[in-house]
Amino acid sequence: MLPHELHPEQWVQHHADILFNYTVARVSDEEIAQDIVQDTFLAALKAIPNFKGEATERTWLFAILKRKIIDHYRKINSSKGKAEVRMQFSSEEDENKDWISLKATEEDKNAHEVMENEELGIAIQNCLSKLPQKQAQVFTMKTIEGLDTETICNELGLTPSNLWVIIHRARTGLADCLKQNWF
Repeated sequence: MLPHELHPEQWVQHHADILFNYTVARVSDEEIAQDIVQDTFLAALKAIPNFKGEATERTWLFAILKRKIIDHYRKINSSKGKAEVRMQFSSEEDENKDWISLKATEEDKNAHEVMENEELGIAIQNCLSKLPQKQAQVFTMKTIEGLDTETICNELGLTPSNLWVIIHRARTGLADCLKQNWF
């Protein structure tokens, strides 16, 4: 008997809300978040034969969800549906540079590099989830989604200077988290 068992008939009732709330905080769009959660449930149904029972049902669903969120950003940031996470360290004076950006991968990436990029992407998503919600939302909108300052300020009711303070705090928090969990 497995230490942990799956009960797919109860997934929506027991896990949909928490998966949705987690996702909407990362993609800032309720419709996209709903689609990602649905894709997560479908992927989980297909992966049931691979479930080893080593993690709880919720932990297993979250692992699938996190991959789906990363896939979402890869898809929107690359015409080929692939992306790698690039880190760019900039000085504090140069606030217009992105600290983390997504770029299309080259066709000849070897398997090790692809796996490393996926691990870094997961580490970034984990670190984003540890930031205060407003910092994660602003950072995602500006750096990952590439929205301009005016759009973000209008949507969130922020001043440009407040936006840059929030982004600076998010960058600092991400850098500290990544130093502890990735580098």
